[in-house]
Amino acid sequence: QVQLVESGGGLVQAGGSLRLSCAASGRTTFRNYAMGWFRQAPGKEREFVAAISGIGGPSHYADFVKGRFTISRNNAENTIYLQMNSLKPEDTAVYYCAASFGRTVQAMSGMAGIDYWGQGTQVTVSS
Repeated sequence: QVQLVESGGGLVQAGGSLRLSCAASGRTTFRNYAMGWFRQAPGKEREFVAAISGIGGPSHYADFVKGRFTISRNNAENTIYLQMNSLKPEDTAVYYCAASFGRTVQAMSGMAGIDYWGQGTQVTVSS
């Protein structure tokens, strides 16, 4: 199995930045997995944020984060990152790391095909 552990969440003022990390472990070939970030606000459906291919490109982003968030990965460290800049209060949510074997970054926006989920990390953006 693959375990995904997120870190880096916290409280930040609007306009600030955070960098989320997701460390993958287990006997796996990390580069075979497209990796992504999703988020879920209280009372809302979980939504796609960003995804990156197994070799680090291409990337795919939800429209509401384009130009503000950047997804990256370090396969040597089995880790993906989400650099979040210009944060808005509406970005407040639990952010989840996800892994999908062999899927395109576009297809990964559909949550039914996700193979592994992390436990989530809380991001709170104040006004």
